[in-house]
Amino acid sequence: MNPSTASAVELQPFSWSVSAGMRYGLLGLPLAFCALPLYVLMPNLYARQWGVSLAGLGAVLLGVRLLDAVIDPLLGRLCDRLYASSLRAVLALGAVAAGVLAVGFSFLFVPAVREPTVLLWWAGFWLVVTYAAYSALSVAHQSWGALLGGDALYRSQVVAWREGLGLVGVLLAAITPTFFGVPALLTLLFVGLIVGWWAWSRAPQPQPQGHKNTDETTSSDAPDTLWQPWRNADFRRLLGVYLLNGVASALPATLVLFFVQDRLQASEAIQSAALGVYFVCGALSMPVWMRVVTHWGLARSWRFGMLLSVAVFIGASQLGAGDALWFLLVCAASGVALGSDLALPGALLAGVIARASEHSIAAGAYVGWWNFATKLNLALAAGLALPLLGWLGYVPGARDADASMLLTAAYCLVPCVLKALAAIALQFFIIQNAAQPHTP
Repeated sequence: MNPSTASAVELQPFSWSVSAGMRYGLLGLPLAFCALPLYVLMPNLYARQWGVSLAGLGAVLLGVRLLDAVIDPLLGRLCDRLYASSLRAVLALGAVAAGVLAVGFSFLFVPAVREPTVLLWWAGFWLVVTYAAYSALSVAHQSWGALLGGDALYRSQVVAWREGLGLVGVLLAAITPTFFGVPALLTLLFVGLIVGWWAWSRAPQPQPQGHKNTDETTSSDAPDTLWQPWRNADFRRLLGVYLLNGVASALPATLVLFFVQDRLQASEAIQSAALGVYFVCGALSMPVWMRVVTHWGLARSWRFGMLLSVAVFIGASQLGAGDALWFLLVCAASGVALGSDLALPGALLAGVIARASEHSIAAGAYVGWWNFATKLNLALAAGLALPLLGWLGYVPGARDADASMLLTAAYCLVPCVLKALAAIALQFFIIQNAAQPHTP
């Protein structure tokens, strides 16, 4: 695609109705719905109820999650081949992945064995299957949205519907096991995947890619396609900012319960309320960010979200025991900032893909590497923050002044520094670069 065509794709006006948003975004709900139990509920269930070794379970989870991150770019390459064939092939992959995901998830939460050692092997196998299916379905679905094209507002609306409905899925996943049990959890996931895939199959469709010419067909099948995104300077810059900002966001997510329990000394009710307020405000902020984008554009709006997050966590660093209600206000404001992190980077990625000359054969590779970075953020946050706190002397449950200071620095101040660096990088590497004239 030549520069003039890329510009046309970038500036083409679109409208995004509620109906179109629901049809595309609805699959984000069951995907987010199953993610929370896999990361939070499943380890607790295996360790507490079935006596699986924490050390063994931790090793299995770490290995599976690393494998899951590594296969995302390969799944992206597979999706590119399917998009080059037909959209029906992509939907077929999605249907198979959804079915495998439902089966794997069920076997994890209703295992056929109970002996702890055997159960550990059982969990390892079905986690690999479940994560692979989840990643395949996610990459295919996100690539579809990235290929829809459109201007900045349209792209941000596409991502906002997917991520906003995903937050609804997170809330449902947090409530369902506690009040209705595992059978209801499985039933909702099955129904959600069926309805979500059906809606996706009737969503607005990307322009057919097909086999435009021999060179493009060949390149879509070449191993080199997997590494094509790394030759794109815009992608490298955006991914660098995304990684820096992502670690800054993942650190508080990893440490929030420690902060609430030990720094604020709050009750379990406050813990649940804090998480609920955070996700609800994130979902409700999506329409607000869409309005901000119309005035400031994607990159400047995202920078404002970063700076809002910095201000919020500076305020959180001043809280102590007895300030639980103030912390709910912090959660509300950080939830609003979360909305920008969910909706805007993905829309910027879609713009990078639309402007890339190989966008029709490498969109899946771009999304695959993007998902790899997302999972790397979570791994880095948990893998660095928890061991570092332990090495510095923090022990969960400790409430002395030194432990409180360490926890506050890790939960509030380090993320502020990283967010500020991400905002600076966004200004110099994305915003100023976009303002430079481009030769045709």
